[in-house]
Amino acid sequence: MGEPAPPVILGRRPKPREGRPSAPRPTVSRRREVSHASARSLLMTVLGEYALPRDKPVWTSMLVEVLGILDIEEKSARQALARSAAEGWVVSERVGRRVRWSLTPPGRRLLTEGADRIYAFGREERAWNGQWLMLIVSVPEAKRDLRHRLRTRLTWAGFGSPVAGVWVSPDLTRQREAQQIVTELGLEAQAMSFTAAYGEVGEQESMVARSWDLTDLKDRYEDFIDRFTGLHPTGGRAVLRAQTELVHEWRRFPFLDPQLPAELLPAKWSGTKAAELFHHKHVDWRPEAQQYWDDIVEAEEAG
Repeated sequence: MGEPAPPVILGRRPKPREGRPSAPRPTVSRRREVSHASARSLLMTVLGEYALPRDKPVWTSMLVEVLGILDIEEKSARQALARSAAEGWVVSERVGRRVRWSLTPPGRRLLTEGADRIYAFGREERAWNGQWLMLIVSVPEAKRDLRHRLRTRLTWAGFGSPVAGVWVSPDLTRQREAQQIVTELGLEAQAMSFTAAYGEVGEQESMVARSWDLTDLKDRYEDFIDRFTGLHPTGGRAVLRAQTELVHEWRRFPFLDPQLPAELLPAKWSGTKAAELFHHKHVDWRPEAQQYWDDIVEAEEAG
């Protein structure tokens, strides 16, 4: 299939920042990400949360209505459908004067894999034996596009880079994925890998800090906690909105968080609390949100 395109439903990992001063967390700017989320991104969240489990076509008017609950205007909702169709994720079918949409096999596969990853994320703590996987791969400065593609794919695979040309991961099972990445990018001849414990030179904590921006990730987790801890929606419409936003925000974290072992994380890691919050709220809100979706389906079919 070649190199996968960046998922439109997810945010990108921010670049590490050096010398960050101590200051209050920028919660306002973080929350803008929720209110200004793209229509197409929210459409995929809606399809994954409600349409995917039912495996039935969905009317355009219904998707427009649900996206309207999420503050997406009708024009933007229809454009999101058209773009998703152009990318091959959904396909339309005309029934009389109305149009309904179904997931294509690639769209269903994308959302199924995403759902598996989202709902499993944060449930289990990984045991670690102290071993590191180190990948050394050099790309000439002149090949900037190739360097970017390599960085993007290794970052999504959970690798961090303490120095140029060196990538590390505490998850030894990532070796096969790293092999696939360098092979598909034509870099196999320039790549080397090692597995070993950290040595006596330097501090392991320093290497972790240089490899991953855990401060930014902590801020994102705490913003998620701030947003959803005190949220208690009432009524089907409000619960569906809260549930959709909950999933939409959470689905970013599997691609932002390298899931480091507890030994390498700061004390009282906010990611643990955020995961507990997500799974609790998702279970709590799910029945009413799903029922409201079914009520909209019934009303559309009757109309």
